Amino acid sequence: MDIIKIMPCLDMKDGRVVKGINFINLKDAGDPVENAEFYQKEGADELAMLDIAATVENRKTRLEWVKNVSSVIDIPLTVGGGIGSLKDIELVIEAGADSISMNSAAVKDPELVSNAAREFGSGKITVAVDARRNEQMPSGFELVVSGGTKPVGKDAIEWARKCQELGAGVILPTSMDGDGTKAGYDIEFTRAISDAVTLPVVASGGAGELEHFYEAVEKGGARILLAASVFHYRIFSIREVKEYLKGKGIEVHL
Repeated sequence: MDIIKIMPCLDMKDGRVVKGINFINLKDAGDPVENAEFYQKEGADELAMLDIAATVENRKTRLEWVKNVSSVIDIPLTVGGGIGSLKDIELVIEAGADSISMNSAAVKDPELVSNAAREFGSGKITVAVDARRNEQMPSGFELVVSGGTKPVGKDAIEWARKCQELGAGVILPTSMDGDGTKAGYDIEFTRAISDAVTLPVVASGGAGELEHFYEAVEKGGARILLAASVFHYRIFSIREVKEYLKGKGIEVHL
């Protein structure tokens, strides 16, 4: 059985960690460096840092933030937001990221995924698949880009399959319907993605109770569990989540 990993996520804006619901109504959730240090001590297996405004503001990821956070942790760091070229990926990895996550740029230029996988190795390339429910799509899920603001008329599940073919190493699906709501991961969407690919799938968006983490693994097929609000606002510690999962027979690193 796979060892399930816990991945807190630092959503970044203006140099601070923020958290909202469905990516809007953002509230301050602290300093990124302090948060990163705290999560590593708490037993996080990996850390994600997403520059949520980079694509919308049409700019690159702030490398300074990556350097500052990566300098205080040893666990793998995945950085996303505004990454649109091989040069961007190179700079982010040089700044201390272990892997990158791309979304809008991959949709715009799928070859970027295959070129990046060739250049840096599949293990360093995560493709984030953001979606909303849409009955018109074969799977019922439509791909959206630009921080969830623009629908692109593509089936999200089909796109996840394509990303695996292109050489991505991890798929990170986020249901825009669930992000930040604490109502639980979108299990239907997560499962549809994990059934469509053989890559590790990251459950993301909406964790609010311990049960949600278990459901993401057991019903959603996720291997990495990303959460933000519940950790930032200290609703649960990472240790609590891991002990709960272990008690349910899920393999975790305690």
